[in-house]
Amino acid sequence: MENQNSNPKKGALRWLLRETIGNLVLILILFGLVGRLDWWNGWALSAVYILWSLGSILFILPVNPQMLAERARPPKDRKQWDFIAVSIMGVFLLVTYLVACLDVRFGWAAPLPLWAQIAGLVAAILGYDVIVLWSMVANAYFSAIVRIQTDREHRVATGGPYRFVRHPGYVGTILCYLATPFLLGSAWALIPASLTAIVLIVRTALEDKTLHEELPGYKEYAQQTRYRLLPGIW
Repeated sequence: MENQNSNPKKGALRWLLRETIGNLVLILILFGLVGRLDWWNGWALSAVYILWSLGSILFILPVNPQMLAERARPPKDRKQWDFIAVSIMGVFLLVTYLVACLDVRFGWAAPLPLWAQIAGLVAAILGYDVIVLWSMVANAYFSAIVRIQTDREHRVATGGPYRFVRHPGYVGTILCYLATPFLLGSAWALIPASLTAIVLIVRTALEDKTLHEELPGYKEYAQQTRYRLLPGIW
C-alpha cells in the first residue's frame, strides 16, 4: 500500500478530487430531491461545504498536505467504534437532507421563517468554515478519524481554539449540523440532525477517553483546558 507520508502532495490531490466529487454529489442529492433548481437554500448549503474546501486549499494544503492526504485515504489503525460512529452519523446526515428536501418539496410542514433560514446559514458558516478551519490550522494532527498518529510523532494541540475547549472541531461540526435544518427551512429535519449531533457528542466522549489513555501530555492539557465542547458546561 502507498505510504502517504512519502508523497503527501499526491494524496492531497486525491483529497481534492474526492471533495469535488462529494460536493457535486451533494448538489445532485439536494436538487434531485427538491425537484427544482431555484432553491437558494440548497445552493447556500452547498456553498458552505465548497467554502470549507477552498479554505482547506488556501490554508492547509500549502503547509500541511499530509492532513488532507489522510482524509482521502484514512489509515487502517482507526478505532473500530469510531468507524461505527461515523457510519451512523453519515446515515443520519443523509436522512437530514432527505427529510428537509422532501419537506420543502411536498410541504409537510410550514417552512421556517426567512430570518431562521438566514440565521441557519450564518451558523453553518461560523461552524464549518470558521471554527472547523481554525481548528485545522491550529492542530497539525487534526484528523477525520480517531487514532494516535505515532507515525507523525503526535503531540497535543493547545493553541488557537484549543485554548477554550478540547474539541473545537466538533463544536463547529455540531453547530453546522444543527444549523442545516434551519438553513433548509425544515422543522422536521431537526429530528435526524439532532440525532447526528448526539452521535457526535458520544464520539467526542470516546475520543477524549482515548486521548487521555494513549496520547502523552493530554491529561495535563485536560487539567488546564477543562471542557470538551462547551466552556462551563461540558
